[in-house]
Amino acid sequence: MAKCKHIHRVWAFVRHYLTAWNTTGEGIHSPYLFRLVRFVFRDENSYYCFSDIERRRELLLACKDELNVVDYGSSGSKEGVHVSRRVCDIAKTHLESARMGQLLFRILNFMGQEEKRPLEILELGTSLGVTTSYLASADSRNRVMTMEGSEAVLKVAQGVWRALRLENIEWQAGNIDDTLFNYAREGLDLAYVDANHTYEATTRYVRYLLPRMVEKGIIAIDDIHYSEEMERAWEEVKRDPSVTTTMDLYHMGLVFVDPHYLKRHYRINV
Repeated sequence: MAKCKHIHRVWAFVRHYLTAWNTTGEGIHSPYLFRLVRFVFRDENSYYCFSDIERRRELLLACKDELNVVDYGSSGSKEGVHVSRRVCDIAKTHLESARMGQLLFRILNFMGQEEKRPLEILELGTSLGVTTSYLASADSRNRVMTMEGSEAVLKVAQGVWRALRLENIEWQAGNIDDTLFNYAREGLDLAYVDANHTYEATTRYVRYLLPRMVEKGIIAIDDIHYSEEMERAWEEVKRDPSVTTTMDLYHMGLVFVDPHYLKRHYRINV
């Protein structure tokens, strides 16, 4: 099974590389999305917080502490399965890459400048808190809510945030199938979905989030080419009537709901 997934991801990467645009915005009709691609996707500047966050990643990759982790995603169990994992192994396999974390930071920085107000951000799947740190660092006035299945993993993430002096993060521990669907807040500017990498869970999470986004809100879905199941979920999300534009960045898919956008689906190299 693992070998089949690896082969699938290699093929998906080759397909994306051969068919995606290396655009700097040309051909994108919406002025807002044009600016997003030209001034955010192509921004190679290193921002003030990047090195501090990446130092935390390095410490996590070197940490051999054992955690008693509750795994909901792969087990399919409502109660979850308790497994023992080292922090360094979780960091190696579950953390978002620096490139994608920094892209999320840049997107939020851009959105904040455009909207001229603090943003509401929701993250599904905290893991060890590195991506959460990028989400929270874009603007200390932004409010970040993050949800994580395992309390032991969340405690490590909290240590990361304390070290980085991030005080605009709220969190909920427990099965995201419970915590998300009890989450009543609306007016979300960005929702980052990096939790249960299955067709059923991903489509269910996105359906719940779509009516809770602001007009120019973005749903970012991690690992849309992780498996055939995730690709099927991505295709269904694209077909949703409330979704206007999507951008396939290979490692991540961006979903836009602004009714003023044309129904377009872009593949873009970043």
